[in-house]
Amino acid sequence: MEAAYYKEKGKFISGESKELKPKKGEVRLDVAYCGVCGTDVHIYHGTMDKRVDMPQVIGHEASAVVAEIGEGVTHVKVGDKVAVRPLKFGEPHKFDKGFPHVGKNLKFIGIDAPGAFQKSWTVPAYTLHQLPEKLSLQHGAFIEPLSVACHDVKIGRVKKGENCLVIGGGPIGTLISYVLKEKDANVIISEVNEKRVNMLSELGFTVINPAKENLVERISELTEGGMIDCAFEVSGSAAGVEAMTEVVNVRGRIVMVAIHGGEKRKVDLFKFFWSEIELLGARLYEEEDYDEAIRIAASSNIPFDKLTTKISKLEDIQDVFEEIDTNPAGMKYLIKCQPEERLA
Repeated sequence: MEAAYYKEKGKFISGESKELKPKKGEVRLDVAYCGVCGTDVHIYHGTMDKRVDMPQVIGHEASAVVAEIGEGVTHVKVGDKVAVRPLKFGEPHKFDKGFPHVGKNLKFIGIDAPGAFQKSWTVPAYTLHQLPEKLSLQHGAFIEPLSVACHDVKIGRVKKGENCLVIGGGPIGTLISYVLKEKDANVIISEVNEKRVNMLSELGFTVINPAKENLVERISELTEGGMIDCAFEVSGSAAGVEAMTEVVNVRGRIVMVAIHGGEKRKVDLFKFFWSEIELLGARLYEEEDYDEAIRIAASSNIPFDKLTTKISKLEDIQDVFEEIDTNPAGMKYLIKCQPEERLA
């Protein structure tokens, strides 16, 4: 298999990965690894069919090697290891206020345009960030989700010594927790899946299972009544939304990371008034977030291998998505898009 095409709800089909010669300002990549994102799972479930031009290659958490360079490209060369920041900026709009990563005309590569679950992928050169030599291509596939985490923590304005709660210990929640540790914050994770609770505890995090303990009371004990300076809602659950306003202190910040979509959630607005709480949205990432993610990844402070549930071949992608649906404790699944000898 050279490419995996999302055909319809619950189904991938094999196809050709066309080696598109890069135009001016473009680069053709040999994709090494591509992680499976929660967004990819939503696409697989058929919830984003209005955005995806089926059959289409999806995937965006990619590491790759530069194979061919188009005219005018100077910041990378053939053979360089890179991570891809899969954002295609449209025409600027005054509504955007200079933030194209959440602009009205933004297109997401891997959803609105062909993605990385293929051997050969041609992308705009500005999307590429060079990886340091000591960072493996396998670990380089974590740069995109780690950049999300860096952006979330930046939005939360977290300072050294602050008490932070991450609600939801999945892949993004765990990466946020590691970025918080880089900021020397005190990290608590709320997670209901017992297998994840055990794994995160073994990784050295303080973890509370709100299905077994009173979250508010336990946090009060851990913080000597100081409670939480910045909470990150990553669970996407109604319970998480309810908890976030219960745990933050005066002028505490809440960063909304999870995508709640069209689902209505009850939010205690009185708490915002009473304690002058801030609610902050965080979506995607900016160029500087990629730079920080690469720096953190290269520091070897994150055990990427322990966060990798499984590495599979491109031809097994259907089985991978089916397994994800049956494994709520899973963390990061990676897809190898090249033969083994090409990744040595």
